[in-house]
Amino acid sequence: MFGQLGAAANLSGKVMVFIELNGGNDGLNTLIPLDQYSNLFLHRGGILIPENKVLNLNGVDATGLHPSMTGLKEMYDDGLLSIVQNVGYPEQDYSHFRSMDIWQSGSDSSEYLDTGWMGRALESEYPAFPEGYPNPDNPDPLAIQVGGFQPLSFMGSSFPMGMVVPNNPSDFDNTYLNEYVEPAPATPYGDELEYIRLVYGKSQEYFDVIKNAVEAQPSNLSSLYPSGNELADQLRIVARLIGGGLTTPVYVVSIGRFDTHSEQVDSAAHEEGLHAELLGNVSSAIYAFQDDLRLMGKDDNVAGMTYSEFGRTIASNFSVGTDHGAAAPLFVFGKGVNPGIIGENAQIPQNLDQSADVPMAHDFRQVYASVLQDWFGLTNIQDILFHDFDILPIFKGSSPSEEFVNRNRFEVSNYPNPVRTSTTITFTSFSNANVVINLMDSQGRFIMKIVEGSYPTGVHRIRFDRSNLPSGTYLYQVRLNGIGVTKKMLVF
Repeated sequence: MFGQLGAAANLSGKVMVFIELNGGNDGLNTLIPLDQYSNLFLHRGGILIPENKVLNLNGVDATGLHPSMTGLKEMYDDGLLSIVQNVGYPEQDYSHFRSMDIWQSGSDSSEYLDTGWMGRALESEYPAFPEGYPNPDNPDPLAIQVGGFQPLSFMGSSFPMGMVVPNNPSDFDNTYLNEYVEPAPATPYGDELEYIRLVYGKSQEYFDVIKNAVEAQPSNLSSLYPSGNELADQLRIVARLIGGGLTTPVYVVSIGRFDTHSEQVDSAAHEEGLHAELLGNVSSAIYAFQDDLRLMGKDDNVAGMTYSEFGRTIASNFSVGTDHGAAAPLFVFGKGVNPGIIGENAQIPQNLDQSADVPMAHDFRQVYASVLQDWFGLTNIQDILFHDFDILPIFKGSSPSEEFVNRNRFEVSNYPNPVRTSTTITFTSFSNANVVINLMDSQGRFIMKIVEGSYPTGVHRIRFDRSNLPSGTYLYQVRLNGIGVTKKMLVF
């Protein structure tokens, strides 16, 4: 039952490509607030883009793009680009690592989560994963990162919901799983070893599917991909996988070196230098990718989004650079977006501390909520992001934020998970309720009733002994007055 529901949903058949700008992108030299130019000149005159070099956007007088971003300018003018102003989060953490954890987990700055926002979204649609996957209804990976390491954003409650593939499709043949696997010992080490083997085994199964997609689309159709551009190389792979028929809904690619503390610009020509090179690479890679999708006939259902862990300070420093800041713009592109700019330019005061930030206007989780609800068609946003967030009009047919339904939800979890001997199921009831907790196999078939009874308002903890339950993936469902929440449990 759950497998069929997941296959039917399949995140509405849509694809989202997330482009990570590692290091903290300087938003004020990316999307230049021309109506604030005189005050900007007071604080960052040594790096500010010359006003006559800024790229004008159709129908926009107060804001322009960095001169190296000609591809994104053309996409904006063609109605393929939505820009969200001043995106960040409250109580900014200026650490690269912590801030990226916040973006990938979807947490508050004071909250530490070991699951990713996209992992939770995928798990809500495919609750039995990884048991029985891949299968005829769901043959493809649920999420793919090109290069690097498994991101926190893919992590579900007990298992990563996505996988990492090499930067070069020819390397897909270089990973194999041994046919003979020595039994793991009945120790905590053995539990971890089995978990690693499970992750590795699933990855190997999916590599075969990915290789088939690459062979089905042996080359890119667009001739616009620039050479020597690491982001373009990654997007080439994504385009081939999509063109080859892969139904994977989520892709992640990345480009680094945005931590521009020094030599951000050429001191003699501010429109040139490191930052110009990086933004040019982003712009030309996205432009070629969009052209490739168009030529493949795949551009109706694919969108993309840039993001960075934070922005930079308003003022430049004494090393021809900028330091860690707060909010910055992000770009969402594709045929499905509402073209335009969401939000106003940040107001730049005349008097300013050197460490002053661009204030946040939009929480990054508003963007996530808009992607989940208006692009992927999900309705359980609060279960995924744990709070209500206003929906932004990023996508065509956007849902007005005032129509967002705030349902009376209850929280459910179990610890430890994976389970070796026993686990404690915790749930919160907001009123007196009749509670039933059922255990099911990975296909949603009933196994046993764990508890049934009347429980008052408050937090309740139920101990479950796995007894003779075989190792594997299980589902448990907590129902309060007939309303149910289903979670996954791994038993080793």
